[in-house]
Amino acid sequence: MTFVAREHGQYAGYVALRRNDSGPIVIEQLFVAPGHEQHGIGHRLLAHAEGYAIAERRHSLQIVVEEGNRQARSFYRRSGFVPLEPELFELILPRAN
Repeated sequence: MTFVAREHGQYAGYVALRRNDSGPIVIEQLFVAPGHEQHGIGHRLLAHAEGYAIAERRHSLQIVVEEGNRQARSFYRRSGFVPLEPELFELILPRAN
């Protein structure tokens, strides 16, 4: 599943998700296009992924982030993700009603 963001009529980024049978939704990639950084695109894409995972009644979102990618690791920590393993981060989601 891939969701695309637009800004001013241009493609601004995307988030690609993988559904496991009943486990977490895995963020395969979250990408913000050059020139669209610092506009909240990444946060909006992540919020959309969270909403999708909640609607699918999943317990969490997970993503693999390389140890050397400090900027991405900081972004996910600020967004509520916690490390489970050196490169695996998880966000526990609220339950859908």
